[in-house]
This record gives sequence, C-alpha cells and structure tokens, in this order.
Amino acid sequence: MPHQTIADQLLARAGDEHPGLLTRERSWTWGEVVEESATRAAWAGELRGEGPFHIGVLLDNVPEYVFWLGAAALAGAAVVGINPTRRGAELEREVRHTECRLIVTDRAGLGLLDGLDVGVRRDRLLVVDDPAYATGLAARGGRGPAHAAPDVTAATTMLLLLTSGTTGTSKAAICSQGRLAALGAANSAKYDITRADTCYCPMPLFHGNALMALWAPALSAGATIALTRKFSASGFLPDVRHYGATYFTYVGKAIGYILARPETPDDADNPLTHAFGTEASPEDTELFLSRFGCRLVEGYGSSEGAGMLKRVADGPVGALGTPARDGVRIVDPVTRETCPLARLDAYGRVRNPEEAIGEIVDTEGAARFEGYWNNEAANAERVRHGWYWTGDLGYVDEAGYFYFAGRSGDWIRVDGENISALLTERVLRRHQGVVAAGVFGVPDPRSGDQVMAAVEIADGSRFEDLDLPGFLAGQKDLGTKGAPRFVRVSHALPTTGSNKLRKKEMQLDGWRTGDPVYRWTGRGGPAYALMTDDDKAALRGEFLAHGRARFLP
Repeated sequence: MPHQTIADQLLARAGDEHPGLLTRERSWTWGEVVEESATRAAWAGELRGEGPFHIGVLLDNVPEYVFWLGAAALAGAAVVGINPTRRGAELEREVRHTECRLIVTDRAGLGLLDGLDVGVRRDRLLVVDDPAYATGLAARGGRGPAHAAPDVTAATTMLLLLTSGTTGTSKAAICSQGRLAALGAANSAKYDITRADTCYCPMPLFHGNALMALWAPALSAGATIALTRKFSASGFLPDVRHYGATYFTYVGKAIGYILARPETPDDADNPLTHAFGTEASPEDTELFLSRFGCRLVEGYGSSEGAGMLKRVADGPVGALGTPARDGVRIVDPVTRETCPLARLDAYGRVRNPEEAIGEIVDTEGAARFEGYWNNEAANAERVRHGWYWTGDLGYVDEAGYFYFAGRSGDWIRVDGENISALLTERVLRRHQGVVAAGVFGVPDPRSGDQVMAAVEIADGSRFEDLDLPGFLAGQKDLGTKGAPRFVRVSHALPTTGSNKLRKKEMQLDGWRTGDPVYRWTGRGGPAYALMTDDDKAALRGEFLAHGRARFLP
C-alpha cells in the first residue's frame, strides 16, 4: 500500500480540487480539507504539553470534527471521540480514563462538562462556536504547505475508540494510523467506494462504524463525505437527495426507524446504490432494497479488530462471509475445540445449537489486536492462549459460511435449552408495527431464565394493536421456548450514542421498569396481560419463596 499512515493519505489529497466535504451550508475540496487540518495541527502542536497526546472531541457530526481528525493525523495525536449522550460521572470517568490533554467542543458540550473534574484546564478547552476560536485559527493559518510531524509512523496511535457500552462499562480501543489506513484502503475496495461516490454520514463520528467504514475509506478513495449533525429518520431521504449520496453506513436500529416512516410512491427516486452496516435483519435488508433501491451490505467487525471475514457477493441470506484466513474459526470457549458444522432447517434455523454455536476467534489475531488504553484486565479477556477472542457467537454452515449468533451474553437458558436472543429479535423485527426490539434473559423464579423482549413502537400506536400472540404463532422459525414471556413496551427505548439499544441496562431493569410490561399468560400459545404493581410484587414473592432473591433483576 503506497500510503502507510492516515497522514500520508491526507497529504496525498493536498491540492485536490475534488469535493471532499459537504454540509447543507457549504462545501470544501479535499485540498481545502487538508489546509484546514494543517491549521489545527499547528494549534495542537503548540498545546501538546507533557503526557499522552490525546485530543478529546466532543461534537456532533460537524466539519470541525473532520478537520480535527486530519489535524490529529498530521500532528501525531490520538482523537478520543467523546460520546455526547454521556452525562455526569460516566462522562467524567471516560474523559479522565483516556487522559485527554485537550478537548475540542462547542457551547453545548461545554455545558455537559460544566462541574465535572475531567482533568483538562479551561484554557485547554477549544470551543468551536466561541469567537476566540476563529481568532485562534486565523493566527495559525497560512503557514506553508501541510506536513506531518516527524515522529508520525504507522504505529502512531490515531484513535481511542470508546466502546458503546451496550453490555457494560466502556473501554477505549486503540487504533493506530497504520491499521486505520489499511482498513480505509481495504474497505474502500470491499464496500465498492470509489472517487465518484458521495458518502453520507448519519452515524456519529466518535464511533468505529463511521470512521472505519466511511471516513477512512472515503479518504483512501478520494470520495466525497456528506455530513449531517445527527441521524434523523425523517431527514434521511431529503439529505440523500440533496447531497446526491450513493453510499452510507448504518446500524440495524437506524434502518428500522427509516423503514417505519410512511411509504411514498417516490421512495426509490434517490441516488443510493449501497450501504454498509450491522444488525439489519434479512427482512429489513430485503425491504430496504425493494423500497429504496439500495443494497445493504451486512458485515462483521469491531473497533478492536476487523478483516476476519471476507464478503461473498452471492452468499446465503444472513451469512457474514467466509474466513479471511485459516485462523478464524468457531470454537467451544471451554475446550477450545472447533465446533461442529451447523445443521440448518428449511427456515435457516440451527438444529444443533448446543454443539454448533461457539465463540468467533482468530488464532492468529493476537498480534493484530492493539489493545485497550490502560486496561490490562480487558486486554487479558480479549487475548487468551495466544488467540484473539471476539466475545461474539457464531456458527458455520456446511458450505463454510459464517453467521452471527449474538454477543456472548445473548444465550438464554430456558428449560435446559439454549435459546438465541438474536433469533427472537429478528422475528420481532418482522412485525411492521415494531420499530426496534431487544431480547435478553431474565431469571425464572424457580430455575434458569425466561425470555424477555423490549419493543419500541411508533408514537400513537398501542401494544394491543400489534396482536403479538397471533403474529408469533405465525412465525414458523420461532420455537415455543423462544417466544418472550415478558414484553416491555416503549415509544423510545434507551439507546447508546450510536443508536444501539442498551440491552444490558434493560436486562438489569427486567420487568421492574417504568415502561408498561406485558406478561405471557396463555397455555398452549402466547397471550399477554399488562403487569400491575401487585403482579410484580407477587412475582417477587415467588423468588423469595424459592430462595432465589439473589437472582431478582
């Protein structure tokens, strides 16, 4: 690869007159993006100081975010993408943990930091919508051709990616300039991103999805990046048409929101051709193509490691691809033996889940894993016996295709059988009245677990309108034990800043949430009744009577 670092790739765009960055208000050529980045790199160099060269960025998707990504690359700094949905002690902990020496934010972000001890002095907070910020930029502009700091190499840390926290406390994954540059080049080819594409970015730039699957590939290919401050289902199609966008990235919940919008006869009248993301159901993928004429490319990867699987264009529905190297396999996490191949029924359901589903590992991936910032316990969890353990479940069919089976915590033990939370989620998402669904296990008052679902429905609709019992009865690929025994109903389920459901939080709440919860009451088929406070107290009494109070949510 000719450009070994992000700084190399950026400097290769110097003087490039092709559109590099678009907003609703104005546009910048790639050459101008380089110049803006160089100005901020000079400012960052002046403020470097002692300790790790970490620059926190607490902004929505605005041009300043892109310019500071470029600035960090040229200056040899690491960008810490601070999640603007964090609050209070959680926000304070994340900023202090990543040892930011400088924070770029706006007045809204300044308000979030007010009163917190984040370890950064006020004079090292650059507020982009403060007049003093423009003065500071003007004083540092026009200092000659853009260049990279002499100590920038492929090993220079480029990003500290705070995990989204859907399953617990966030960790800061390290990504070097070399890894990100390689990912950008590989993903531009893998996801068919060319210089002619306009890449619409509705996912937050503090997240690996936007950075690794859109920003870095666009930079590598010289494609155009189109920004929107935040994802909006109602604003999605107008933005796509305004920018002439051909590509975007997504998470499954965002696709659900877009599909929940009222259908119009001209939905397919848009320039989109393809998109990359994760966790869109096969049904949503098919519906998005038929409605908008856009192909959704489901992939597998993470902030910590990517490139384990290679996409196969004509693979089976729901398949992630085939291994990119011999060391990628599905193993029993206890014995480390390779799991037997999955036997699939006519609906694609695994008939032998106990033996076929295991953890996705890369026996050669330990050296590629760059680690978490200042977190040896988390590093040890990822690298064991010289292997890289993803923490994700999967299985392999007889043709060698890999499938995602959920996170390591997505198994629900019901009556001695393992039930896949992911399968039940996908079934619920088929319902046209369900915008989003999360499924998880909650303790049974006697033994094992029960299946609980949290569903988000559109404003103005009611749970009774779903006829969930009738819908579930018609799903031939849902086993009787996979039907949820509890259903939490909301018009706005809790999400992370990257639009993923906070399943761990909802699991901890269980049925003791402020949202309405319906409980299965039928015999021989699902029927639901709204749980009252008395019902919840009685259920608690069952736990106490059977000596399982310690298992209460």
